[in-house]
Amino acid sequence: MSLYNYVRKAFVQSFKTRNEALKKRIEHWRKTPSVVRVLKPLNPLRARALGYKATQDYIVVRSRIAKGKRRKRRPDLGRKPGKNRKTEPPGLPLQELAQRRAAKHFLNLTPINSYFVGEDGQYKFYEVIFRKSR
Repeated sequence: MSLYNYVRKAFVQSFKTRNEALKKRIEHWRKTPSVVRVLKPLNPLRARALGYKATQDYIVVRSRIAKGKRRKRRPDLGRKPGKNRKTEPPGLPLQELAQRRAAKHFLNLTPINSYFVGEDGQYKFYEVIFRKSR
C-alpha cells in the first residue's frame, strides 16, 4: 500500500472515532481567531486533490464559521430591535461563506478551493487553499 492510502485511512479513522487529539485540536481552534494561516494542510491528501502544491505560491488558511445560517449575531448597542440581525442567504453553503471570509483577509491571494476539517457544537472549520496572484 502506498503512503497516501495510510494517510487517508488514518485521517478517516481519527475523525470517525473522534479521538482525544482531534478534540484537543478543535478546542484550541475555538480560541484562535476566525481566520488563521497554517503552515501545512491538516489533510494533505485532500489538499493535493483540490490543487494544493507544496511550493511558495500556495498557502493554506483555516477558517471558522458559526453553524446555522438564517440569523447571525451582531451587537445591538442601542440600535432598534429590528436592525440588530444580519441575515445570510440560506441557500449558500457554509463552505462558501468560509471561503469568502478568508478571502477578505488575504486580498492579494486567489482562493482555489476548500475542504472540511472539523466541527464542534458551535462552529465548523474549513481549510481554504490560496494561490499567489501573478
